[in-house]
Amino acid sequence: MCLAIPAIVTALEDDDMAVVALEGIKKRISVALLDEIEVGDYVLVHVGYALHKVSPEEAERTLQLMAEAGILKEELEEISGGAA
Repeated sequence: MCLAIPAIVTALEDDDMAVVALEGIKKRISVALLDEIEVGDYVLVHVGYALHKVSPEEAERTLQLMAEAGILKEELEEISGGAA
């Protein structure tokens, strides 16, 4: 389905790149579309790009709704290459 999914920034790298984590899955993404980003921020990730910063509360609420709708596992499998 490929929805934007909230994840926490765990590391910042050169060239507007960062590492995000969600449910034990880590992924390298671009943060070039965001003005300011810090380790510990939550971002909406879609096809390898951080689109928008969100609050921890909004991230948790979104993940809970995705889990209740049965789409969180599917999205995690997609971003992990099927290894979730």
